[in-house]
Amino acid sequence: MNDGRSPRTGGRYRRALAALAALCALLPAAACVPGTDGSGAAGAGTGAASAVPDPAKAGEVTLTVWDQQVRGGQNAAIERLNKEFEKTYPNVTIKRVARSFNDLKKTLKLALSGDDPPDVVQANQGYSDMVAFAHAGMLAPLDDYAGLYGWNTRFPQTLLNLNRVSADGKRFGTGRLYGVSQEGEYIGVYYDKKVLRKAGVEPPRTWKEFTEALPELKEAGQLPVQFGNLDKYPAIHTFGLLQAQAAGSAGPVRETVFGRGKGFETDATREAARTLADWSEKGYVPKGANGKGYDDAAKQFADGKGAFLVTGTWQLADLRKTMGDDLGFMPPPPDSGAQPVTTGGEGLPWSVTSKSDHPEVAAAYLDFLTSSHASNVLTEEGVLPVVPGAAARKLDADSAAGQMVAGWEALNEADGLVPYLDYTTPTFYDTLSADLQGVLSGDIGPEELASRMQKSYDDFRAQQRAEGEDR
Repeated sequence: MNDGRSPRTGGRYRRALAALAALCALLPAAACVPGTDGSGAAGAGTGAASAVPDPAKAGEVTLTVWDQQVRGGQNAAIERLNKEFEKTYPNVTIKRVARSFNDLKKTLKLALSGDDPPDVVQANQGYSDMVAFAHAGMLAPLDDYAGLYGWNTRFPQTLLNLNRVSADGKRFGTGRLYGVSQEGEYIGVYYDKKVLRKAGVEPPRTWKEFTEALPELKEAGQLPVQFGNLDKYPAIHTFGLLQAQAAGSAGPVRETVFGRGKGFETDATREAARTLADWSEKGYVPKGANGKGYDDAAKQFADGKGAFLVTGTWQLADLRKTMGDDLGFMPPPPDSGAQPVTTGGEGLPWSVTSKSDHPEVAAAYLDFLTSSHASNVLTEEGVLPVVPGAAARKLDADSAAGQMVAGWEALNEADGLVPYLDYTTPTFYDTLSADLQGVLSGDIGPEELASRMQKSYDDFRAQQRAEGEDR
């Protein structure tokens, strides 16, 4: 991929993509098909240029799109891109339905099973959403379009594999492609430079320094970690980060998420649970965090109430708007000699529904949303693209956005991304999010949490084996 990067930046990013692609060894990889230049036009020598659908020839089309891009930067980016797509193809109207992540999870299955489903949806990876929808025939496989538009070479295969479902509709990570993602994302540590200065604490350079800063901040009268878990999923993200730190590498937990590991009754799981409980008991997070909303916590952090906020890259645009240069961001800082590791991967993929009346226009829309131009739009709006482009190279390295992109490259180069834990089983999101509320309240201890997670994991694997034997 040669897009004019300087030798230093381009080399580093090529190494990052190479390392990220090395994860394919963990999953059966699909064959790569020569692709496009990222603009939607087929590259020379593919033999597919004449087969690329032209939305301008589709007649009058209304494309109904369900997404969860409701946050500031995400919303701004998708609004810009939708307007540009409509301007490029005046015969196409985008009818957008935007819902929060939780609302989308609750309503998407009903919408897809109806007589008039959307044309394009964002469907979360893993068993509870994408696998279930693909198995039920609600989503259209995109492999032919991946070949036409060059998606197989535009993205690292390991990220495409997160959007694959096996032919029997039972497993993810292999098989047919059911979505493509715009955004890279990972769970990191935001920090308020002003709050740290007030407490006489330097931004941490290692995990040891981060953990030692928490009691110092509390002693100085500052809230160490702003946090709200009313929505339940924030604790999954924080716990995943702590578990990855305790494990010391991405491999063990990642293998378990994909169904090939030993499970969750591990020292890393128990240590992460103890740490989360300690944060609650020692007042490092707000009292009654289970009753505080995620968005409320983020707003309070932006207002100077809290030194750190542990959450995803998707919050950067909103926080930057309020905090400006006082905002800092980093992946969890590893201890000396260790590699960075955290929860992350890619944003919710965009999928075409099987009942869409305009699948070719929908596929062209997906190609547009994931083009190099779209990558630059995302960067300009403070959103991390899967493949950073020209706009990312212009970011100030000391800015929060520059730190975010540098962290993405470092994590990829270190093979330090652990998939979201809720991918593990169809019910893991519900069970783990509820159990982590118990950890925070003190009702569930580290040993019990590990046992509960292991039981969910074992029960699902046993069910899969039984279904395989029945076939």
